[in-house]
This record gives sequence, C-alpha cells and structure tokens, in this order.
Amino acid sequence: MATHVITGAGSGIGAAVARRLHARGDELVLHARDAGRAKELAAEFPGARTLVGDLADPDKLSWAFSHQTLPDRVDSLLHIAGVVDLGEVGELTPRAWHHQLNVNLVAPAELTRHFLPQLRTTRGHVIFVNSGSGLNAHAGWSAYAASKHGLKALADSLREEEHGNGVRVTSVYPGRTASPMQAKVHQQEGKEYDPGRWIDPESVATALLMALDLPGDAEVNDLTVRPGR
Repeated sequence: MATHVITGAGSGIGAAVARRLHARGDELVLHARDAGRAKELAAEFPGARTLVGDLADPDKLSWAFSHQTLPDRVDSLLHIAGVVDLGEVGELTPRAWHHQLNVNLVAPAELTRHFLPQLRTTRGHVIFVNSGSGLNAHAGWSAYAASKHGLKALADSLREEEHGNGVRVTSVYPGRTASPMQAKVHQQEGKEYDPGRWIDPESVATALLMALDLPGDAEVNDLTVRPGR
C-alpha cells in the first residue's frame, strides 16, 4: 500500500487525484493550510491523515511540521496546490509577487526538502503540477508564469540530483482546466466562465496517475495536457 503526500486536495485536479488514490485504498497524507481545512479534508477522505502548514509562509513550514507527526513512509509527493493573480508588470505589487512565488515555488521546494529522506528510501516519485504558463509567458501573467517557470527549473534540477537515488520526478503541464482557479482567472479577465470548454480535472488526474503508476524502469519527465475541444 503506497503512501502519498498531496497538496491541493481540496478542489480541482488535487481533489480528483486524491479521490482516485483513496478509492483504490492507498494511504493519503493531505496538506491543509489550517486546522479547519484539515478537518474538512479528513471528513471528505475517511482514514486520511492531514498535515497543516501555510504554503504562503514557507519560512514557517519547518516549525509547523516540527509540532506534527510526519509519515515514516512516503512513496509519492504530489505538488498540486497553486494560486494565481493576474496583472501587468506595471501594476503588480511585491505582495502579489511574493504570494505566488511562495505558494507556487518556494513552498514546494521546502516540502520536497522535508520529504526527500523518505522518498529516497522508497525510491519514490515527486510530481509537480505545473501549467502551460510554465512553458510560455503571456501578457498579464508575469508573476504566475515566473513562479511556474521556476517550478520547472526546480523539477529539472531535482531530477538530476536524485536520479542516482532512484527518485523519479515528473512535471505535468495542464492547459486550462475546469476548476475554482479557472473560474477566478475568468473573473479577473472579465470573461464569462464555461467549464464545459476546458479540461475536466479527472482527465488530468488520469494523465498524472499514468506517470505515477509507470513501472520503475521508466520515468515520464514532462507531460503536457491540452484541451481536446
């Protein structure tokens, strides 16, 4: 029975992945930003453990984890949580930059640091759910795209560093996916949101699980998922 540490399990792609892994009987350790959210996740996924820490404040994650029991075994670390705030370079404040860089890049690096010993022991898998913005940047997306370009660099470096330890590293680049985040993006863009136009989170979950379940003799490095309509 594999143990998976998952961020972003409360909605969208993260929730779809967590449901699939929970349904097949795997052990889940679900990250939550606070105790209230942890209680909600525990109710939604009976038997799952929770881990509380604010990704927006990665400097305090180590302190938060020191007051909790971390899993002894970790087979995969799935970085799925993310935030987005659109704005042109001439308008974005340092606060907007810091928030997106912290949640989307620095916190995943810090979580990875904490769980690398367990992942090395199990010859485990780290999966970063990136974005099309991690490959191409467009007007109005600078801070978010910068955080996701950085996430690609983190994944690429980690892959080379840990290959000899048997740790696999995969980056998944979904296009626009029907989720609360996508609804927020449309609101910021001033556009009407039609979830039927975009990728179903379950489809991204299927692609992610394919990479996760691949036999140990192979590794998917980069996986791009685009709307099929």
